[in-house]
Order: sequence, then structure tokens, then C-alpha cells
Amino acid sequence: MAGPAFRAAAVRVRVPATSANLGPGFDALGLALGLYDDVVVRVADSGLHIDIAGEGSETLPRDEKHLLVRSLRTAFDLLGGQPRGLEIVCANRIPHGRGLGSSSAAICAGIVAARAVTIGADAKLDDTALLELATEIEGHPDNVAACLLGGFTLSWMEGGAARAIRMDPSDSIVPVVFVPGKPVLTETARGLLPRTVPHVDAAANAGRAALLVEALTRRPELLLPATEDRLHQEYRAPAMPESAALVERLRGDGIPAVISGAGPTVMALADAETADKVEALAGADWAANRLRLDQKGASVLPLATSGDI
Repeated sequence: MAGPAFRAAAVRVRVPATSANLGPGFDALGLALGLYDDVVVRVADSGLHIDIAGEGSETLPRDEKHLLVRSLRTAFDLLGGQPRGLEIVCANRIPHGRGLGSSSAAICAGIVAARAVTIGADAKLDDTALLELATEIEGHPDNVAACLLGGFTLSWMEGGAARAIRMDPSDSIVPVVFVPGKPVLTETARGLLPRTVPHVDAAANAGRAALLVEALTRRPELLLPATEDRLHQEYRAPAMPESAALVERLRGDGIPAVISGAGPTVMALADAETADKVEALAGADWAANRLRLDQKGASVLPLATSGDI
């Protein structure tokens, strides 16, 4: 049986940063943010060539070990075969190891690019299959769901398969992220979580997570109580004490603030009137960025003009 046919032209994919958990929504809730990685992929006659600019340019591998390449290869196998060669250009803007979904962005960029460059791939790798494949590579669906779908997502596992729904977050919400200079490995942060938690804490988080859906979509005035967490942030604090202290300080000032994903980035959910003030609160040890909400998720875009990527 003949293998797949590939497009001669390059494809460009843009993927957003994401923030998972959002306080009480551990491994379930995600939010897509207006900070992007861009990837251009072209099928070549032979070999593998990778150019990387921006975040990770000095440390990321430029071979088959790169997570983007591994994701491309996994998707190509599912689509029926590998291309003869690949040329890849990455423009990375999402910080690595900071809890903003950089690994999920690489995974989603890879599988979306593989589908886009393979003729007729939509029939074999539809949007549901994209989510399932991304989750299989990542290990959990919260970040990849938000990265693929955009907006505010609720994801879960059902019969061993990833599922997700997308909701529109309130237009009034302005995320402000505070990124520290040093990363924290997700494995380190997860390793601090206990095997069991008190029933009262689990019940409290269930209620807060349900409230957070209402607060993020329709009633942002409820975001402060809705982002209260008892399942993971306190346990992870020893690995990121400065982040924990910043969350406590912001919340003490009435600002809904959480650890973004596994940390150590802190995210505040401000509004247009308070975002500038919130952005100025962290101090010199943090890179504060006022972002917008991403509504599109992973997208195939026209090829960049000179200097655009």
C-alpha cells in the first residue's frame, strides 16, 4: 500500500500558551493565552533540519529528540508513513519550564503541522483524534485541550480517551502573568503531591471548580473565591516559595491569583481597569506580562512574510 502524499509547500502553525488548573480545576481546566509559538514545516527530499529562534534556542535539541519532531513523527505514523525529509523553523515565545504549556504547544504544533502538510489527513486525524493523540503524547489533556481549542476548556478522560469542551471566557478578563527567572520541572512539582487528601479539601475544590466555570464565563466578580485551591498549590509551595508568597500577597489584596499549571509562573485574572496596577505589583524579580485571551487555539496560518517569524 502506498504511503501518504505530502504538500510541496510549507505550512505555518501558530499555537498559544496555556495555563492549566486555574486554582481548583486540577488536571481539568485550562485557559488559552495570547502568547504564541510559530512553527513552519516543509517536507524536504531528505534529512532533518531545524532552526530555532527565541525561547530554548540555546538548549533545545536539533534532532529527533526534539518534542516537536517526536510529535510530528507520531502523527505521520498514524497518517500512514514518514516523509523523506523535514525542514522546520521554530519561533518560540512561550517560556520553558514555567507552567505556561510550552511542551503542550510543541506537541500540538507538531501534530497539527503533520495533518496540514499531509494530503487528505483530515479524514484520518480529525479534531477529536488530534486531542486524543496530543493527550497520549503529553500524558494528560488539560493543557493540550486549551492549546488546540482556544478559550476556556474543561477536559476529562472517558474510557481511556481524552474529551474536552470549549467555553468562551468573559471578555472582561485580562490575564497578567508573572514569570520568574528560574524554571521548575513539572515532575518535581507533581512529585510533591500527596497520594490522598482530606475529604473536606476534595469537597471544597469540587465546589470551587464548579464555581470557576461560572466565574470565568459569566460572573468574573466571583473569580477570587472561585480560584481558591486546596489540592495542589500548598503542597507544591516548597518547590516555589517565591511564587506561593506572591499568590498569597496578590490574593490578600483581593486579586484572583493562582499558580499557572505546575508553576512557577503566577497568573492573576485582572480586568481592564486593574491590569496596569496588577502588572506593577510583582517587583523586579519577575517578568510581568499583560496578555489577552486566545480564542482560536492552534491555527494554520498563511506563510510568514520576511521578519514575521
